[in-house]
Amino acid sequence: MNTPKTSFYNLAWRWHFYAGLFVAPFMVLLALTGIIYLFKPQLDPLLYGDLLTVPAAEHSLTADELLQRAKTAYPQGAISQYLPPINATRSAQFVMHNEGRDVTVFVDPYRGTVLGEQDAQYNLQAIARALHGELMIGTVGDRLIELAAGWGVMLVVSGLYLWWPRGKSASGILWPRFSTRGRVFWRDLHAVTGFWGASLLLVMLLSGMTWTGFWGKQYAELWNKFPAAMWNNVPQSDQQARVLNTATQQTVPWAMENTPMPMSGAHAEHMNHGAMQAGPAAPTVSLQQVVGLATARKVEPGYSITFPTTATGVFTIAVFADDPRNDATLHVDQYTGKVLADVRWEHYNLVARATETGVMLHEGKMFGWVNQLIVLLICLMILLSAVSGVVIWWKRRPQGGLGVPPLRHDLPKWKTAMVIMLALAIVFPLVGASLIAVWALDRLVLSRFFKQHESASGSL
Repeated sequence: MNTPKTSFYNLAWRWHFYAGLFVAPFMVLLALTGIIYLFKPQLDPLLYGDLLTVPAAEHSLTADELLQRAKTAYPQGAISQYLPPINATRSAQFVMHNEGRDVTVFVDPYRGTVLGEQDAQYNLQAIARALHGELMIGTVGDRLIELAAGWGVMLVVSGLYLWWPRGKSASGILWPRFSTRGRVFWRDLHAVTGFWGASLLLVMLLSGMTWTGFWGKQYAELWNKFPAAMWNNVPQSDQQARVLNTATQQTVPWAMENTPMPMSGAHAEHMNHGAMQAGPAAPTVSLQQVVGLATARKVEPGYSITFPTTATGVFTIAVFADDPRNDATLHVDQYTGKVLADVRWEHYNLVARATETGVMLHEGKMFGWVNQLIVLLICLMILLSAVSGVVIWWKRRPQGGLGVPPLRHDLPKWKTAMVIMLALAIVFPLVGASLIAVWALDRLVLSRFFKQHESASGSL
C-alpha cells in the first residue's frame, strides 16, 4: 500500500538532487550579489560620499552650464546621459565614454566643480548587478541564470513534496529538532528553511525571470502590450526602448522595453532610411529645456536624461521609480522639444503593473527599509538552504561515490511526474531542453555507471 508514495518520493528526491546540484552555486551567487545591490542606497553614500554629497547653496547652475563643465574637463568624452541631482545635497552626474571606457562624472551643481569620476561598469554595484543578471559574460551568462531560476522552481516544487508531512510530528517539519546532531539536524534545517521560504523564493525567482533575455523577452512580447494608437502619430525607428538598458544600468522600466523608439520627426521627414542611422546628433533643444519639461510634467526626482545618438534620435527622460506608480518614460524631439511619448503607470496593463511591482519587491525598493529587511531574510534563507543541502549530501554520499538517489523502476505514479515535468518544460523552454538532456544523461550514462560501480563493489 505504501509503494506508490515511496516510489514517487524517490523520483522527487532524485530530481531534487539534480536541481540542487546545478542550482546551489547560482543561488549562492545570486543571494550574495543581491544583498550587495539591495543595500545600494546605504552603501553608495558610505563608499562614494565625496562624489555624491555636496554642501547646499542658494543658487545652482543650469544643466547646460554643468554640461559645459563636464565637456571642458573631458574634451574627448562622448556624453550619453545626464542624471540631475535627486535632492539639494547631491551632485549631478554625466555618463560618458572616455578613453575606451564608460565613466560617470560627478559635478557640484552649485559651484560647477568636477568632483571626480567612477568607472560605470567596474564599481561595486555595477559588478554586483552584472553578475546577478548575466555573470558578466553576456548572453551565455544570461541563459545560465535563466536556467538556474527555472531549475530553482523545480527545486522548490520537489522540495515541498519531500517536506510534506507524512504522519510526523511538527518537530522537524515546522521547526528544526535542535536536540539532534549531525545529518538529521542539517536535514531539519534545510527542510524547515525551504518550507518557510518557498513562497517567497518562488516570487523572487519568477519576478527575476521577467528580466531574462530569452524567457523574459517572450513573456514581455506576449503580455506587455500598449494601445497601438499611442504610437500612431509619431515616426518610429526600428529599435525598441530595451536598447537603453544594459547589464550594469537600468534606464527604462520593464514595461517600456518592447515599445518602439520614436524619431525626431521634423528632421526625419527629409531623410531616407539609410541616412536615418547615420551621423551624430546635433540637437537644437538644450539640456536645460529637457530638464524643464521633466519638471513641468512632474517627473519624480531620480530620473535620467539619455541623449540622442543619431540625427533622428530623441532625448529620453526616464525614471525607474522605487514605487512603480511613479514610473515615467518620455521621448522628446531633439529639434522641436515636442514630447513624442509620455508613458506612465496608468498606461500599463494589469500584467505590466504586476510585473513592475514584483520587480520592485524583488529589489527591495517598494516599502523602504521594511522591504529591504524582508529581501535580506530571503537571501539569508537561500544561503542557509544551499549550504545545508550541500552538507546533507556530503554526509550522505558513499565514499568514492556521487550519492545520486537510486532510481526505482516500480513507479506507478510516473504519469503524475510527467505532467509536472511537461508543465515546467512548456512554461520554461530552456528548462525543458535541459530536462531532456539531463534525462538522457541520467538514463544512458549515469545509471549504467552506478550499476557497474555497484556490481564491482558487490564482487569484492
